[in-house]
Amino acid sequence: MKRIAVLKKIRSAAKAADVEFQQFELTGHTAVRVGRTTRTIGRHHEIDDLTARKFFDQFAEELGGKGWRR
Repeated sequence: MKRIAVLKKIRSAAKAADVEFQQFELTGHTAVRVGRTTRTIGRHHEIDDLTARKFFDQFAEELGGKGWRR
């Protein structure tokens, strides 16, 4: 999955859930904050599907529970 698509999916889900979304660049990673949860994702063009799924699951509490991405 493209990195841009991962970030876009989280951004749109945060907007739909009316939760604050912030994205900021660190040295080698991008930090993403959704509500109270902050996680980082590497700056690769392609993100492995398993990695993307785990990244999405880390925001499940903020975005409406497990399976919000479907």
